[in-house]
Amino acid sequence: MIPTQHTVDTPYMVGPVHCYTVELDGDLVLFDTGPPTERAQEFLQKEISLDRLKHVIVTHCHLDHYGQSSWLEKNTEATVYLPFRDVLKIQQRDERMESLYQLLTEMGFDEHYLDDLRASFYRGVLFPPLPDNFRIAESDIPERLGVEVLGCAGHSQSDLVYATSEWAITGDTLLKGIFQSPLLDVDLEQGGRFNNYQAYCQSIIKLCSLQDRTILPGHRKKVENVDDIILFYISKTLVRANQIRPYITKYSIAEIINKLFGNSMTDPFHVYLKASEIMFLKDFLYDSDRLKSSLETIKLFAQVSDLFHKALGGTDA
Repeated sequence: MIPTQHTVDTPYMVGPVHCYTVELDGDLVLFDTGPPTERAQEFLQKEISLDRLKHVIVTHCHLDHYGQSSWLEKNTEATVYLPFRDVLKIQQRDERMESLYQLLTEMGFDEHYLDDLRASFYRGVLFPPLPDNFRIAESDIPERLGVEVLGCAGHSQSDLVYATSEWAITGDTLLKGIFQSPLLDVDLEQGGRFNNYQAYCQSIIKLCSLQDRTILPGHRKKVENVDDIILFYISKTLVRANQIRPYITKYSIAEIINKLFGNSMTDPFHVYLKASEIMFLKDFLYDSDRLKSSLETIKLFAQVSDLFHKALGGTDA
């Protein structure tokens, strides 16, 4: 049985978000929840038999996917399952943010920018509260539900994909027509910066294994072909890597953003997204063989070989 899609409006620039319900082993399961708004609550009450809901399973704890988790935990009998790394990020919020600000300082951002970013973050947009009671998705989802949990970090370090033999609910890891900035973050397990580039090189191999399943994304239209989405993302990465390559060894990331965008990029959160993207591209330029190996493993390197060559400074034939 393919899960039913429920599309919930959000107040965010990403637009509407998709949640999914399905019966597994007789239990009603909800994947993702929508944003923490009254409109979303009313939608869930209208669209889903909340009195029958047994499990709420979250792909990642961004507000549009996770925002109703606490409300559902308090107002239904359902058990909420969250990604382990997101639980760490929320529980260790202050430590994480101070480490993130240190990373941004090392990238050339001044205290004035960090103050603006702090104000943006601490408006509550990125720090939803944890439910009073929850379980860890990677270890605690009952086996009888038949859901495979795949860690597919890249968009964020905590992204999980939930799959059966028929379908896969992919959150924000496979979105049609959207080039996502992998978010700069701190690795609260290992210490230091979380390397989104290394993680994504591993994730695309897992994502490619979903090719024969119905893909149920977190936004926009249905994904018809996993390879097409991976190639879209990789192609954008290679084109943008070629654009920033001349700057990487000469300037800090803050200086690169200033040279590329000047005064046209002023929102502190948008600057953070761009810094995240440039860090991802910088990691690629310093370790390009890692991505090449992953693409060869999933037999997609030939389709982007020319772009790959140009991104590393090669010239047209």
